[in-house]
Amino acid sequence: MAMLECFNDCVMQEDLEEVANDQTLLNLLKQKTIFVTGATGLIGSQVVKALCIMNRLHQAGIKVIALCRSEEKARSVFGPLLEWGDLSLCLGDVSQPIQVNANIDYILHGASPTSSKFFVTHPVETIRTAIDGTANVLELARAKQVQGFLYLSSLEVYGTVEPDAGFISEDHYGYLDPLSVRSSYSEGKRMVECLCVSYGQQYGVPVKIARLSQTFGAGVDYHDGRVFAEFARCAMEGKDIVLHTKGRTVRTYCYTKDAVSALLYLLTKGETGNAYNVTNMDTAISIWEMAELVRDTFPEANIQVTCDMPEDISAFGYNPEMIIKLSSEKLQSLGWKATVGLEEMYRRMIRSMAQSQTKN
Repeated sequence: MAMLECFNDCVMQEDLEEVANDQTLLNLLKQKTIFVTGATGLIGSQVVKALCIMNRLHQAGIKVIALCRSEEKARSVFGPLLEWGDLSLCLGDVSQPIQVNANIDYILHGASPTSSKFFVTHPVETIRTAIDGTANVLELARAKQVQGFLYLSSLEVYGTVEPDAGFISEDHYGYLDPLSVRSSYSEGKRMVECLCVSYGQQYGVPVKIARLSQTFGAGVDYHDGRVFAEFARCAMEGKDIVLHTKGRTVRTYCYTKDAVSALLYLLTKGETGNAYNVTNMDTAISIWEMAELVRDTFPEANIQVTCDMPEDISAFGYNPEMIIKLSSEKLQSLGWKATVGLEEMYRRMIRSMAQSQTKN
C-alpha cells in the first residue's frame, strides 16, 4: 500500500483509514472546520490525519486548522498533507491569545505537557500551560460560537482511589496532595475541567471532557520515555526490562486508533458539560504484569523482567502506587467501542516503531 497521510507508517495508515470509514463520524463531520491544539502530539496528529483521510476517501469537505508552535515540526509530522488544501497551520502557542480568521465549527484542545519528569522539574509551566492555555482556547471557542469544544483531560484527575473501588465511573474521585509538585499536572487538569464547565455555564460554550487513560499504539515515537515505550524497546533490542518500582500499580489502557475514534465521537455526540472516560476496560493490568506480557508475547527477544529500586524515586516523577481501572460505559453509550487489546496494542506499536526506525 502506498503511504499517503501516514507516509512512513503503514500500521497507522491502516488504523486511521478504519476511523475514516466510520459512517456515523463521517455524516457528523462533513463540511466542518475543526481547530486542533496539540496537533503535532501523538493523539492530536492522528486526529488531524484521520480527518484528512476522510476527505480523500469520501470527499468529506472537512477543513482542519492545526495550532503548532514549530512550523518545522509540523512539516515533519504532516509532510505532503500541508500541500493538499485540507490542512492549514496556525503558528503560535496556547499561552498567548489565538487569532483565527476562519469560521470554526469544532475545537479539540489537546495541548499539554505529557512527561512525568517535566511535571516535577517544571511544575509552574505545567500549571500555567493548563490554565492560561485553556483559557485562551476557550476564548477562541466563545468568539467563534463553536458547535462543540472537547478538552483532553486525564485519568489523573481521579487521584488515588480506594484499592477495592472496582471500575471508576466519571463521578468517583480520590485523593490528591496539593502540596506535591507532581500534582501540578493532576490538579491542573482538575482546575481546567472546572474552567471548561464554567465557560459552558456562563458563556454557553458547548464543552465536553475526555478523560484519557494511558494511550499507546501506532505512532509512538521510538524514543518515548513512558513505560510502555520502554517495554517495547526492550523487546525490540533484546534487553531485559528493569523496573524502578515494584510494578504494583494497576491501570486500564487504550489503543491510539480507539482513542482517536473516541475523541471524534465525543466532539460530535458527547453531552455538553459532561466528562467521559476513554479506555479499554479489558486491559486492566499491573505494570509488572504488563512487563511479563511483553516478555511472553515476544519470546524471540529472550528477555527477563527484573527490579532495581533507586534510593530516591521522586526524581522519576512516578505517580503513587495505586489501582485505577476506568469504566468506559458512558462513552460506549454514544456508539463507541474499544477494538484492540493489550497484546495487539504492543504488536502494532512495535511494528510501527520499527518502520519509523527504518525510515530514519
